[in-house]
Amino acid sequence: MVRRVFILFARAPRLGAVKRRLAAGIGARGALRFHRATLAAAARAMGRDRRWRTLVSVTPPGARADWERLLPRGIARVAQPRGDLGQRMDRAMRPFPCVLLAGSDIPGLRAADIAAGFAALGRADAVFGPAEDGGYWLVGMAPRRPARPFAGVRWSTEHALSDTLRNFRGRRVALLRRLRDVDTAEDLMALRASGLA
Repeated sequence: MVRRVFILFARAPRLGAVKRRLAAGIGARGALRFHRATLAAAARAMGRDRRWRTLVSVTPPGARADWERLLPRGIARVAQPRGDLGQRMDRAMRPFPCVLLAGSDIPGLRAADIAAGFAALGRADAVFGPAEDGGYWLVGMAPRRPARPFAGVRWSTEHALSDTLRNFRGRRVALLRRLRDVDTAEDLMALRASGLA
């Protein structure tokens, strides 16, 4: 059986360098606290599950952080490849035949979501976790994938998912539950109101 790989995409937790749109509403220190907490929670939840191998893919490469406190022992930390977001995601996923990738800014993310993503890849060529804002919080691919899965995607817009799905025409695609990623103070307030943050 091919080993399943889950990649958690993250920025190194540095003041002023993470969650800038969120920081505009709650301040740089608040944004850094949020980023550290969600990254650590996701790494702990996914890293302890033995149904897949968890990697934390970090940008910028070589960034220093208190990784020992943030990441559980045994989780490999790797540098994100170079390029724009789509190129980095594609290059990070390309070596693995059965792979899921998610961002580190989804407080509602659970190990059950990752398990559902891998189960979906048993019947589909790709899987997406739609986000409330029109983007997606997770993408997964089996071996049959487009040459350029993220070409022409208008990132950080309500078109991100639809643009990406256009690249997967002719392939079987599954969708997971809709979640909210946190990009702005309004997103964070909505999550807190729902009891998820």
